[in-house]
Amino acid sequence: MKTWTNELKELEILYSSKKGHFPVLDKELEQLFKTEDANVVMLYARRCLEVIVTDLCEIELKRPRKTEPLKGIIDKLNSEEKVPSHIIASMHGLNSLSTYGTHPKDFDPEQVKPVLNNLNIVLKWYFRYLELHDANKHKNEHVATEYTGGPGAGGDLKKPERKLGRLFIILLLVIIAGAGLTIIFLGTKKTSRSSDIEKSIAVLPFRNDSPDDSTQYFMDGVMEELLTKLQAIKDLRVISRTSVEQYRGQTKSIPEIAKELGVNYIVEGSGQKSGNSFRLRIQLIKAEEEKHLWAKPFDQEKITAIDYFKIQSQVAETIASELNAVLTPIEKQLLNKIPTERLDAYELYLKGQFYWKKLTSADLDIAMHYFEMAKEKDPGYALAYAGISEVWVGRMQVGYSSPDEAGPKAFEAITKALEIDSTLADVHYTLALITTWGMWDWKAGENEFIKAIEFNPNHAEAHIYYAQLLLILGKSEEAKVIMEKGLKMDPFNPLVLAIYSMNLIMLHRNDEAIAATQDALRIDPNSAPAQGTLGDALLEAGRYKEGIESYKLFFKLVGFEEILPAFDAGYAKAGYKGACLQAAEALVEISNTKFVSPNLIFTCYTWTDQKEKAINWLEKMFEIHDPNLPYITSYPIFNRFSNEPRFQEIVKKMNLKINDSISN
Repeated sequence: MKTWTNELKELEILYSSKKGHFPVLDKELEQLFKTEDANVVMLYARRCLEVIVTDLCEIELKRPRKTEPLKGIIDKLNSEEKVPSHIIASMHGLNSLSTYGTHPKDFDPEQVKPVLNNLNIVLKWYFRYLELHDANKHKNEHVATEYTGGPGAGGDLKKPERKLGRLFIILLLVIIAGAGLTIIFLGTKKTSRSSDIEKSIAVLPFRNDSPDDSTQYFMDGVMEELLTKLQAIKDLRVISRTSVEQYRGQTKSIPEIAKELGVNYIVEGSGQKSGNSFRLRIQLIKAEEEKHLWAKPFDQEKITAIDYFKIQSQVAETIASELNAVLTPIEKQLLNKIPTERLDAYELYLKGQFYWKKLTSADLDIAMHYFEMAKEKDPGYALAYAGISEVWVGRMQVGYSSPDEAGPKAFEAITKALEIDSTLADVHYTLALITTWGMWDWKAGENEFIKAIEFNPNHAEAHIYYAQLLLILGKSEEAKVIMEKGLKMDPFNPLVLAIYSMNLIMLHRNDEAIAATQDALRIDPNSAPAQGTLGDALLEAGRYKEGIESYKLFFKLVGFEEILPAFDAGYAKAGYKGACLQAAEALVEISNTKFVSPNLIFTCYTWTDQKEKAINWLEKMFEIHDPNLPYITSYPIFNRFSNEPRFQEIVKKMNLKINDSISN
């Protein structure tokens, strides 16, 4: 028997008289009532709070919530005295406790009780609030009607007989309207029920029907372009490409895939390209019933870039319409955007993206070649410049190029992209990465992340990195909400999982970080970010032998295979400290002949007793503007030096604050 049965029953009794009047809340509460799982109860209790707070934001603060975390809105409602303080307390309690429901190891099922109690308190107040709000609204409308005369009346009061006559007419109209609405409701009940489910969607990898495998990149581009357009629609929840890639050539059923991805709708597509001829077939499927809602073929002999992008816009708008998704005017403009009128430039960009995602030194060189060619074909193609910037960012972050070399070139290219088109989410996202980790401009970085999310509300990586910036700035509660949202958008992306794991380490949740990085490595055993983060988490958890093995794999993946014997020899001599010491000294030796990120050397020295050498390399990180140094106040490996004056001086120069409060 559930320990929270009584609390749930009280909630059901409260809502029984309101059922049907609040369709959005209906959906969340029905899931809450029918589950036996404590985590799911916590999840849907939180979603109920989101519905309420989002509504209050629009009514009381006179603005849409957008991506602002719940805590920020609740605090704003409190500071402006829009909500009673005791209700604010219940909102904060519900928000704080329900967050842990997504992490089974982090809460006691007994905590479900206070969550439901707080939800009960908030709902009771919310229903009364809406009743008073509606009553005041009608009263104001009534008063306005009573005191409004006809032309030249000068606002005089109505005569009693005119007042009664108008009331009779209004009453008659209400009866007629009520009958009409009943007929409409009965006639559309079946349709509305199907459209009320969450507008969550996954676009599966498109099948290439061309006999020439070399055109696969083009079909991948078709799928990604459609995905990008759908992701710009805030009313949809769209799974990112990396998480659906595992279903390429899938044998699983549509319902199985949808369940694994947590979506209600699936888009499938296939096509082929031969010269300038292009054929495409797309279908939208309601996953649970495997019911085809819409399908259409496109066949064009001499396709141009304008034709191609118009087809994508048409498909995206049709899918949005089928799901009853609301499109804002700005979203419609973004859907109909033509990024380039040169199809050859677009194809070169797609090839560049294909190689960029591999992140090896050789593949980044190939990607750069294609992005440069795309830029030459169309000097006004913003994404070509964004691609060039991404290559330099990748080289700098992995350690193939020094920040002195890569940073200015990355910034120059992304600035050009922004000049050409300031409405591209990926341009703002890349600029956010550069200003945060390259330039250490925290305010500019935050602004660019917010812009990226505004233009693409389903940008998983923008969410997950933005959460990391918030952790760097000590805003842990906001970060927790945003990182969970980002993970939900792309749950099987190794990079997203790796960054999510880093965030967990910063929150001192090492066991969860280990589990998340292991998930990432099951998907991609060659993910260097996941392997390095796993090593960090294992060492922080005191699992030293396993941590050293992960570090060895990481250094092999980033091109330092020659130091692996140093790890082995050092471990045999003095355990994990000996392994890290000999690896650090081997890296120092290599740095005499080629660039080695000071962060790698600092990390190895940190796990030894060579504190002075570690701080020396920390200062070198500051000197070269190492993109890993922003973690200095949030990532646990740096905490060992927080009392050192040299460490404190670096923190001060970076305009950061030492923050030991990041915890559960």
